Amino acid sequence: MPPAQNPFAPPEHPHGAHGAPGAHGAPGPYAYPYTPPWAAPPLIATAPVNGVAIGSLVLGLLCFLPAVGLVLGLIALAQIRRRGERGRGMAIAGSALSAVGLVLWAALLSTGAVSDFRDGFNGAAREADAPFSLAVGACFDSPTGDLTGDAYGVEEVPCAGGHDAEVFGRVSLADTAAPYPGEDRVATAAEDKCFALKDGYAMDTWAMPEDVALSYLMPSPESWRQGDRTALCLFGSAREGGTLTGTLRNDAATLGPDQVALLTALNAVDTVLSEEPEDLPEDDLAANRAWAKDVERELTEQIKALSGREWQGAAARPVTRLVGEMRDARAAWARAGGARDADTYMKRYEEGYVYVDGPTTVTARKALGLNTDVPDYEEDFDGGGGGGGAGGLNV
Repeated sequence: MPPAQNPFAPPEHPHGAHGAPGAHGAPGPYAYPYTPPWAAPPLIATAPVNGVAIGSLVLGLLCFLPAVGLVLGLIALAQIRRRGERGRGMAIAGSALSAVGLVLWAALLSTGAVSDFRDGFNGAAREADAPFSLAVGACFDSPTGDLTGDAYGVEEVPCAGGHDAEVFGRVSLADTAAPYPGEDRVATAAEDKCFALKDGYAMDTWAMPEDVALSYLMPSPESWRQGDRTALCLFGSAREGGTLTGTLRNDAATLGPDQVALLTALNAVDTVLSEEPEDLPEDDLAANRAWAKDVERELTEQIKALSGREWQGAAARPVTRLVGEMRDARAAWARAGGARDADTYMKRYEEGYVYVDGPTTVTARKALGLNTDVPDYEEDFDGGGGGGGAGGLNV
């Protein structure tokens, strides 16, 4: 699959002439939250055909050793479910044909035993379409050494050592009865849903290494026909042949309550600032004013959340100062929302960005034990980090 336009890299600034700190000037940290680039096309993990399933089908067709064929079919279903392999249909067919050869034996089985057998068989068949049994937080190596192309399986490894990818989410792509919509549409759905989950798994965006990129493990046409509708959201290395070391997870399960509270507020403001209109204020002042009012409302909500919290230890004073600067920024955005001309709007716009990722933010982060390295947004906009295409695997 040819490389695609990177959907996760920040867009180029069309308004650099203004010299403002956001999308209408130099890159502002809240205008485009730090998102590492990605250079790999979707990796389609196409599972191999299970050999035991083939054996079960052969024995079922030949009516030779039906008991063995039935056992092999059940074993195959279990292996397919665990390994994400293909061949579920052959395993089911082999088991069914073998069961016909055992019809006389069935009379010797109790009703309860038959019922248990049927339930186990149906349960294995229903679950055999699981993509890979990787939990959120698991790390693995790809058989190809990277996250591109087709994959026939993955090897789960400890996150502490070097690895190709880390699973940060699991998403459903469509109704189980939906026909395969095509690789592009499956990839788009995986990208959108995985992108929405990344900040929930790695809340401290400042702590994300520059060479980390977002990818996904998605169903192939074959596995889709078998009922697979799951995509795994992945973090991988954007460097060719690169690997990750250590987990990237920093969420509510790994951070303290005060850390989560601050990051939740800052990330919420990041999100609304990233929704800035593409048109210049002189081209569409109304749209820019409406967006400025959205920023004002979000700041109001997050100021309330931060100021209403009892901060522990040394964090109280620096967070209070940060909240004070957020109030000043809110006033500037309120004036931008009511600006009567583009020049006035831009002046208030610049005032609204003054506090963003400044010394007060760094001090508050330091007091809470969070990362204090301000991301280099200018490098992100220059294409640093090896960005290029969207990332993903096909299951």
